[in-house]
Amino acid sequence: MADKKMLIWLPSPMGDAILSVPALRAFRRHFSDHRILFWGSAVNRAILSPSPFCDGWIEPPGGYWKSISALKAAQLSACILLKNSFGSALSAWLAGVERRIGYARDGRSVLLTEKIAPLKDDAGRFVPTPATEYYLRIAESLGADITDRTTELSFTEADRAALAEPLPGVFDRRGPLVILVPGGAFGPSKCWPSERFSRTADALIEKHKATVLVSVAPNEREQQIAAEIVRHARDPLLNLGQTPLGLGPLKALFACADLVITNDTGPRHIAIALKRRVVTLFGPNNPQWTQTEYADEIRIVGTGPCVPCDKPVCRQPHHYCMESITVDQVLEAAEAQLAKGRA
Repeated sequence: MADKKMLIWLPSPMGDAILSVPALRAFRRHFSDHRILFWGSAVNRAILSPSPFCDGWIEPPGGYWKSISALKAAQLSACILLKNSFGSALSAWLAGVERRIGYARDGRSVLLTEKIAPLKDDAGRFVPTPATEYYLRIAESLGADITDRTTELSFTEADRAALAEPLPGVFDRRGPLVILVPGGAFGPSKCWPSERFSRTADALIEKHKATVLVSVAPNEREQQIAAEIVRHARDPLLNLGQTPLGLGPLKALFACADLVITNDTGPRHIAIALKRRVVTLFGPNNPQWTQTEYADEIRIVGTGPCVPCDKPVCRQPHHYCMESITVDQVLEAAEAQLAKGRA
């Protein structure tokens, strides 16, 4: 391995980190003579590991000057900034990194040595661009081959084995495994009503003898959502709100799913990266930002006079976008996906 070291500063949201995988692959292939390090949170390290696209990780140590010291100590020859912030570019500049590559936005152009212009319309607004394409444009500007646009994630046999004790029903079942993802880190505006998730679960259990699992993040708000869904359902559901998993076992769990029904949130991208059949429910956000062109995803887009608003909390008297999506619509999409799986 050559002495040249390159840092790739990952985007912060978990979903964006997964959507950056095609670019990470392109960087790895193009810069095969570099030692590549990823800079990212513990969450993104867990979701992307094990990864063939890096030689190591640096987790932000906490504190601005500590981060700059860590960057200096790494003795980097280049830094690719997938994170758009001014602070990431300033940190790389203050750390004395020779090549600083990223989008010319958020007032940081002067700090970059290689600038990529973001797409804007005539009014100067950002053009909705799929995140995967957004990150690949950086790779393309550096001469990398961006032909392969698929996402991927890996997990270990130990991750899979870790499911046996807390979730034996995942392996001992008569029908399909359906995972419901009713939360969303973005905010409650992306959430389909809990009672409709319950009715969807009831219908799939009645018709297909499905094992239905509710997957939520280990925080109080999402645990409450899971509890509501379980309470309103006629039949017992598996509830990750009561049995939280690490991200490694969570990936192994999603790899077992026959169908994932999800809000537009991070676990949607886990399911797609693991090549599952997916039904995604969109409300306040423009689906173009996270378009994946994934053939086994059915997207249901809510409607309303305020769509898209891109706001984490709905400010309307009714949650028009998510309430416009009916249980029948979701069940129709679920039936189509399960039929494809049986075929």
